[in-house]
Parts: sequence; C-alpha cells; structure tokens
Amino acid sequence: MDIYRRGIRPLLFSGLKVDPEWLQGRFMQMLTWLEATGDRPPAAWMLHQLHQLCCTTHPALRQQLWGLDFDNPVGLAAGFDKDGIGAALWAHFGFGFAELGTVTLHGQVGNPRPRLFRLPQDHAALNRMGFNNQGANALAARLKQLPSPSAPFPLGINLGKSKITSLDLAADDYLGSFRLLKGLGDYFVVNVSSPNTPGLRSLQDASQLDRILARLQHENTEHKPLLVKIAPDLEWEAIADIVTLAQTHQLAGIIATNTTIRRDGLTTHLLPGVGTYLADEPGGISGAPLRQRSTDVIRFIYQKTAGTLPIIGVGGIFTADDAWEKITAGASLVQVYTGWLYEGPQLVPHILTGLAQKLTDHGLTHIHDAVGSAAQ
Repeated sequence: MDIYRRGIRPLLFSGLKVDPEWLQGRFMQMLTWLEATGDRPPAAWMLHQLHQLCCTTHPALRQQLWGLDFDNPVGLAAGFDKDGIGAALWAHFGFGFAELGTVTLHGQVGNPRPRLFRLPQDHAALNRMGFNNQGANALAARLKQLPSPSAPFPLGINLGKSKITSLDLAADDYLGSFRLLKGLGDYFVVNVSSPNTPGLRSLQDASQLDRILARLQHENTEHKPLLVKIAPDLEWEAIADIVTLAQTHQLAGIIATNTTIRRDGLTTHLLPGVGTYLADEPGGISGAPLRQRSTDVIRFIYQKTAGTLPIIGVGGIFTADDAWEKITAGASLVQVYTGWLYEGPQLVPHILTGLAQKLTDHGLTHIHDAVGSAAQ
C-alpha cells in the first residue's frame, strides 16, 4: 500500500495531474485485455500476482446472506464498473462481491465533461457522471458470455432510470432493465438516489417508490434479492418511510448511502482544474465527508428494523476502523469506491486483516456477531 500511496498516487494525482475519468478509462481497458488474454502469458502471470497481492482469507469473515456465499464482507460499490467489463476479474482484487452499474434501459453518454474530480484535501471526490453506460441490453450480452466461476462470487446489478424516460414512466424503465438482466445478477439494487439525473431523487418519495417496487417484485418470479439505495440527505422521517416500504415489499435490504449534495465542512473551496466555487457546482460528494452521515443512517435503519433488514454500508471507508464502525452500526456488508482510489489495491486486504483482528480484540468468533453490536 505504501508504494501506491507514496509513489504512484502522488504521481497520478499531483505530478502528472491525470484526469480521473481518463485514468479510470485506461484501467478499464486493461481489465478488458486481462479478461481476453487471462489464460496465457503475460496476463495469466499478472492475474496470479494480483491475486497474491490482494486476496486474503479469513474464515471468520465468511457469511451467507440471501442464500449467497460471501467470502468476505467488502465489495466494490456501483459506479466503477458500469458495463460489467471487470465482472470476471473483481475477485482477483480481493473483493467479496461486486456491484455492476448503474445501468439504464437505454444506453446514454451521461453528462458533459469534465464530470469527475478529486478533492485530495478532503479525501473525497465529486462526480456528476449522469449514469453513462452502454445500456441494459449490452450488459446482458456481456454477462451471458462470462465463463462459469470456479468459486461463488456474488455480482449485484444497480438499476437506474434512463434520462430520456419521464418520471411518470420510471417504473416501466426500471422494469425493462430488470427483465433483461434478472437471470444474470445475484442481487439487484433500485437506485433512486443519484443527484446526477434530473428529478431522480424525487423517486424516493413513498408513492413514487411504492409503484416502482411493486412492479419489480411482481416481475421477480425468481425471488432475486432486491434492495434500494438511498441518499444520505433524506430527513429521518423520509428514511423511515422507505424502511416501511422495504418491509411492505419484502425487499432484501437497503444500501446506505449514495453520494451527498451537501458542501458544508469541506476544506476545498475551488473545484480543481476548473476554478469555480465548489458550492456552486452540481454533483455528488463521496469519500471521507460522507463517512459519519452514512454510518448514522445505517444505525437508524438497524434500530428501526431491530436488525431484521440487512444493510450494505457505503461511504467514506478508507480503513479497517471505518469498515468496523459501519458493521457495528448495523451493516452486514460494506462497499468501497473512493477509498479504493485513494488507498490503492491493498486497501481490501488491509481492511480484511484489520476486521479479523477486531473480532479477536472484542472476543467475537464471527463477523455476524459484530453486526449492529454498537447500535443496541
């Protein structure tokens, strides 16, 4: 991890000042090459080295949720692999699961560039990508070509609304994507909380969300785990309403939380590379500034449901302490994105080793014993 943090990250972030989206695009191109040539040198050697560097096994961290086997509780959050390019490879990076998307029924280019910015002083990022992806049909075609994995590795699919679809037809749009993909994902997430599609967050309103969930669950004849991802900026009453809807529609869980539109408490005042005031710029903030609020939302949901509704916690996880805080607040699983970009490929094994040590320090034998232990 020190090699990345002391050498590679300063070079990319400050020295070369590489555009974050361009860099991510090159990384995804590398994954495409690794997937295509991974059965022969030099890609096979690279995958082996990657596995040795990033993968660590701790039996106490294994768990089963929704009938799915998770080797560990740390997953890749939605937004990084929108089109499933690395679907067959994420296990090599040490993740216990990965969430693909956000995918929309209609492919779309997303918002104008630049649309992804690092905020190093705040250990954060601002994104206003706008659900750029190739569409549900393209993702379905890609996933159908995947080889059968030698070991279980749960893949989630995050569903969003197409920008060209009006809000009153949102339920049809989500349903169309789900019909194309329902046999290809292990769990599905209804994303109504991104701040980067006009009007999308209004779908978190109880009446709007009720319609979407009802349509999806009626179609969900295979009983795939269905979750909803919520914004951190909701009032407690609105979160309570969503919890009630989740219980009414027998959802598998809630993902807490998406990015925030709040700008208070940030050290960064001018948007890097643009020079405009950050407070005036659209987009969602991820990373460290989100950490406490997402944990508070996790704790609220856990207490509201007495721990009966599984939670995936995401927002500001950079260390094992951060992950432990979310798990003990009530999260059964956690996800990383911004923290992974800042801390590098050894973040996941570092978190897993730290979590295993936390269990020992607290006299616990298994990770499920820690879930919600600080939220009682």
